Amino acid sequence: MKNYIPTCASCPFKLTDRICRKPDGKYPKNCPTVLKEKLSKKSMELLNETGLFELAKQSAIQEGDGYTDKHKGYDFIRPIKPRIQEIWELAEKMGYKRIGLAFCIGVRKEAQVVEALFKKRGFEVASVCCKVGCVPKEDFGLRDDQKIVPGSFESICNPALQALVLNEVGTDLNILLGLCVGHDTIFLKFSEALCTVLAVKDRVLAHNPLAAIYQIDSYYRWMNHSTLTDESSKEV
Repeated sequence: MKNYIPTCASCPFKLTDRICRKPDGKYPKNCPTVLKEKLSKKSMELLNETGLFELAKQSAIQEGDGYTDKHKGYDFIRPIKPRIQEIWELAEKMGYKRIGLAFCIGVRKEAQVVEALFKKRGFEVASVCCKVGCVPKEDFGLRDDQKIVPGSFESICNPALQALVLNEVGTDLNILLGLCVGHDTIFLKFSEALCTVLAVKDRVLAHNPLAAIYQIDSYYRWMNHSTLTDESSKEV
């Protein structure tokens, strides 16, 4: 099945009727739940082999702990915990002690709050900002006009060094806070500790990238027209 491509995002069936939600559910012809039973078994084996079975278990427990009024049925359950609370609760469940915080210098105030919150709950926190190392952008071949402020010195974001510093410290879990697109990818590649994301970078939408998706039929409807060019992305 070399050319097989799953398309769960466009599954035509009602959420509660899907086979991934109940054993006798409905499914399209390319459904991975039906076609990838061997991989499903392999995924369980991998969790056991890598020691991540307990994390998978505790994550599922944490998911359930995030709701109240569960006895009233699906239509009445209510979420009660923000993501940051779920992160520290899961870390407690797993017995993690040392937390790494890899953050963008643009959200340094938020990072200070996050660091303090985790410390209040008994965690050690090692935090590293994106500009660590003070490596000039010229070392990566950037032209002056490609800087944020041409004519000035600018250090490049260094997610690889962020990861290496936290690797040396020996963190149990690394939290990503506001890293840029691409920089987060590099950090995830080099981090030896498991990672989770508290917030992602979105300079326009106050780090809430789903806002553009929620407004896809209104303010961001232009994104549906792939033949159009976003004028704001052109070089000045």
